[in-house]
Amino acid sequence: MPSVAASSRPRFLSFLFVIVCAIFVFGGVDEFTSRATAQDKDAPPAEENKDDKVVAPKAEQKGHPFGEVLKHIIYSVGWLFGLVLLFVSISLVTLVVLLIMELRLDAAIPPSFVDEFTETVNNKRFKEAYELAKEDPSFVARVLTAGMSRLQYGIEDAREASYSMLESVKAGKEQLIVYVATIGTLGPLLGLVGTVYGMILSFMTLSSGSQINAQALANDISHALVITLLGIGLSVPAIFCHAFFKNRLTRLSHDAGTMADDLLTQMYYMSKKGGASSPDMAAPAPINRAAPPPIQGGVKPK
Repeated sequence: MPSVAASSRPRFLSFLFVIVCAIFVFGGVDEFTSRATAQDKDAPPAEENKDDKVVAPKAEQKGHPFGEVLKHIIYSVGWLFGLVLLFVSISLVTLVVLLIMELRLDAAIPPSFVDEFTETVNNKRFKEAYELAKEDPSFVARVLTAGMSRLQYGIEDAREASYSMLESVKAGKEQLIVYVATIGTLGPLLGLVGTVYGMILSFMTLSSGSQINAQALANDISHALVITLLGIGLSVPAIFCHAFFKNRLTRLSHDAGTMADDLLTQMYYMSKKGGASSPDMAAPAPINRAAPPPIQGGVKPK
């Protein structure tokens, strides 16, 4: 069984990643909102004009609150890119939650199943052990079932069948991880598309006439930057999750294969001691052949 330290390592890495992301997000927001206030505080004091009239300093400008920034981002992203980024974000969250549930150590190698299977084999109830592994949906049970179905042909044939099932289950879970990597690749590309689109709108505003509308130009540039921000922000957790789940799957596949091989070997030698040739197939009954008729007069019958 894998050690407790090895099983707690991925949880620690996930917790550390969440903390770093929270510090990055809230630290960036605080720095963004406090920059305007800091500039106002560093402004020079009021100066006197030539008429000895004191010029009042400008009113202190408050920083942008987080709710205002969020509202501006939602407004700037637009409905087209907003729907695309929302769909990609929901897909990423769904894949991450699904992989977290499937790549848990307790789900891949359930301790209760291992203990019950070992006890059943030790009691030489091989048919019951095979049915127990067949009904269990865990990683190690599927690998073990494939090997047990070929155990009557020898331990090497059974190991080859279990290895084939191990690779098949691993390939099925790798498809989900590849989708996470695809989202991590598409994030910056979506941001680049939004940047180009926003720049096109900006140049259209500049070429619209002699008088340039500064507010319209700022909205176009903000549209480009917001989509770039969201695209990059979407790809960062996707790339991390891809690397994390890929390493996690490699570790679980190794542990499940080792555990299945140990249980398969134990069952094979226990079945040999018990006199059974296969855990899921009883030994064939002996064939009763009729005795030949007796020879009469020394002449064999034709």
